Amino acid sequence: MTSSSNMASRLEINFIRLLSRCESIASDKRGETEWRLEKYVAALAEMLVSLRKTPSKPTPEVLTEYSRKVDFLKGLLEAEKLSSPAEKALANQFLAPGRTPTIANERMSASKTVHMQSKARCTREMRAELLSSPQKGSIETELRNRRGLPVDEGQSAGELDAVLQHHHNLQEKLAEDMLNLARNLKNNTLAAQNIIRQDNQTLSQSMRQADLNFEKLKTESERLEQHTKKSVNWFLWLMLILVSFTFISMILFIRIFPRLR
Repeated sequence: MTSSSNMASRLEINFIRLLSRCESIASDKRGETEWRLEKYVAALAEMLVSLRKTPSKPTPEVLTEYSRKVDFLKGLLEAEKLSSPAEKALANQFLAPGRTPTIANERMSASKTVHMQSKARCTREMRAELLSSPQKGSIETELRNRRGLPVDEGQSAGELDAVLQHHHNLQEKLAEDMLNLARNLKNNTLAAQNIIRQDNQTLSQSMRQADLNFEKLKTESERLEQHTKKSVNWFLWLMLILVSFTFISMILFIRIFPRLR
């Protein structure tokens, strides 16, 4: 039993160290280290499964916090794989970082810091994309300049077709982006609902366990009280019997051996 407890303790310590390492990598700019972070997060998920199966596993609240942090890192990696900055920003909005620090010397949960950095980075990318987008009418001007026509002259039929086709393509691209955003919003909403449902289930299990423990404690207290009353009654009867026996013995002794004159 002691060896299994030590193994579980070492497993949890290794899990915390790896989790802290992943949060440290995620807080930096991930370039060459992103592939390493994916491997670390996969190892974290396997260690969490093993930690749940150990006899001396942590409390349900601690396991829920560990699971929340691992899911946050997974969601962060999935959000980084999205192509559009808008999609990344939307996915980051639905990530749920950990609530407590991973190690003792942290003032704030590292996953919350990573979450804020990720949202700020997505905001900068969206701003850069908007600033680098071409101004309206630049394509028409380019077509006119390419043909050598002045701006105030009428456009040819080919130029009009090209402009209309470009606007049509932009509308299709915008519609596709909106569909993707709606789809991602739905998926992230379902993921958030699953997290909330898991938290509610964990809380309900903890409350049921607390009620069961309270009922057991109440039953044991009543049993101990009854046992104490029985012990006191037996003790009183025993004392009475001893006193009676002593009194009768003294009388018999006086009768049998009268005082010598």
